[in-house]
Amino acid sequence: MKKIVMLTFSLVNKNLMVFMKLYKSVFFFPSSFFPLVMVLFMLLNFGCKKSPTEPNETLSVSVEDVSCTEAWVKITSTNYQTPNTLTLYVNNEANQSITLVSSDTVLYVDSLLPNKSYTFNALLTTNNTKPITTEAQATTLDTTSHNFTWQTFTFGEHSSSTLYDVAIIDENNIWAVGEIYMNDSLGIPDPIAYNAVHWDGKEWEVKKISVEYKGNQTVAPLEGVFALPNNQIIFSSGLPYLPQSNGWKLYHLWDMGVLNQDDGGVSKIWGTSINDLYFVGRKGTIVHYDGKSWQKIESGTTTNIYDVYGITGKDGSQRIYCAVSDFETTLKGILEISNNHINTLTSNIFGNIYTSWAPNTNQLYAGGHGLFKYANNVWSKVNIDASLIYRIRGDAVNNIYAVGGSGLITHFNGVNWQHHYVEASASFKSCDIKGKTIVTVGEKNSKAIISIGKQI
Repeated sequence: MKKIVMLTFSLVNKNLMVFMKLYKSVFFFPSSFFPLVMVLFMLLNFGCKKSPTEPNETLSVSVEDVSCTEAWVKITSTNYQTPNTLTLYVNNEANQSITLVSSDTVLYVDSLLPNKSYTFNALLTTNNTKPITTEAQATTLDTTSHNFTWQTFTFGEHSSSTLYDVAIIDENNIWAVGEIYMNDSLGIPDPIAYNAVHWDGKEWEVKKISVEYKGNQTVAPLEGVFALPNNQIIFSSGLPYLPQSNGWKLYHLWDMGVLNQDDGGVSKIWGTSINDLYFVGRKGTIVHYDGKSWQKIESGTTTNIYDVYGITGKDGSQRIYCAVSDFETTLKGILEISNNHINTLTSNIFGNIYTSWAPNTNQLYAGGHGLFKYANNVWSKVNIDASLIYRIRGDAVNNIYAVGGSGLITHFNGVNWQHHYVEASASFKSCDIKGKTIVTVGEKNSKAIISIGKQI
């Protein structure tokens, strides 16, 4: 008996198969004793193992973004059994409680005050652990100035002149495009319109941007202009014009086989570089250029696209927004291109939509028959006196502009909108902003018009 017990203890940490072989080699063991030895082996062997390490339960809170009156608070939890109840406190006052069902959740907080510091505390309670809390601090943005000085310029000497788009490189280098009808040196009306004007900081110069097509130089009305971060200027006449050493090169997308006879011309432009350009236009046409080749993107609609604007998220991903609208169709809203996939963002509060702009991935503005804002996954109408908006642009959540019919130029300073009726009877088709300079273009009384605002 003593011999058997000693043998059992010596094998408790050995592989079971090895033990069985050894057992069989000890011929004097009674077969009826083997079950008892097995039970003893298992008890001793498992009893010697360490308890598995319990996973660390963590909770963190960070402020993803702020405006003057809003904050987006990210909650990250690990190793918790969900769902759990989480309460967010803002400056020690309970703001909202949710059932936490995922490891990453972004909470939207509004009704904050400009230029004020806030502490955001997240309290998580579970059934199996004691409550855990963590915090983060952030300061809301201050408002920007509503005060501007304005200069207005008009162009055109016969027929009906208008400007469709504008792009700012800097306050002394601005391009606007459209159709400007001038007289020639003899005072005779020139039937070929100037299609661009350029500002050098002192004066505007009307220009005829020509491109070669089938061996001939041609001048066509330009519908879109865009300034790249490296200051290259891109045009569109319904077809793209890309810069080259001696001017611009026309890319005839139909002749190239990129577009077919059912597609429409492209008029508006957005991109991050010469190797990443989007062109949009009539009949739902979207085309992308990667620096080497052109690709048509199926939009899923034949509705006109009036505007395109894109943003790059903190993770490097892009979201491209296209404003879609037509009196003859029911689709009125925004197309979002993300990861080569198109989503449709619509709302029953929309009339026609002609423009969209986003300061970041948390907010989106749309304009047309009214002004609309998308935040916290909800569309809402912005309560301003504006019946028709053609373009929205900005450089921050507290510095946004919208322009449109009846001379509308309105500015959002982070808290409220203020109108600037520089030319009451003008129809402003587009605008651009750079630093403290805003330029808006359009037509008034059959003349092309440009207003330059300087923020004070």
